[in-house]
Amino acid sequence: MNPLPETLTTARLHLRCPVIDDAGAIFRSYAQDPQVCRFMIWVPHASVAVTEDFMASCVAAWASGSRKAFVITELGESEPIGMLEARMQGSTVDIGYVLAASHWGRGLMPEAIQSLTVAALQSPEIFRVQATCDSENTPSQRALEKAGFNREGRMERYTVHPNISSAPRACFMYAKCR
Repeated sequence: MNPLPETLTTARLHLRCPVIDDAGAIFRSYAQDPQVCRFMIWVPHASVAVTEDFMASCVAAWASGSRKAFVITELGESEPIGMLEARMQGSTVDIGYVLAASHWGRGLMPEAIQSLTVAALQSPEIFRVQATCDSENTPSQRALEKAGFNREGRMERYTVHPNISSAPRACFMYAKCR
């Protein structure tokens, strides 16, 4: 059984399960934006069909319980502005996230991360929520810190960020535990 709720609501955001029909809006909003994709582990989507395939994988993973990729919308709106994925790893939830550039700098991602983290750590079987980010991705580091995460260390040659280099790059590990 997956310990995470089906939806999360914050003061400004609603996080919900993905649907394939989100693909067009996600493609237009950020999936093809090189600026947004710079520190992602995926390249900008070349077409909405690529985004549709990704959304289909998210829907299937949600159903299996292996990961939950929450679509983020502003409260009262239906248009996706980002995603926050929770990957179940035993007593740990590993997260990844993306937000449309038009919504950067408003504190929305820390709000989403904090909401998911609180929900996860309320589950008796979850003791840790963690995330990694490129050592040069200062905005991502700040989002995690604002969400109450602690930097635990630097891991050399850890993750390939294909939009920067084909070689693995240094990343920071962040976590919040109970």
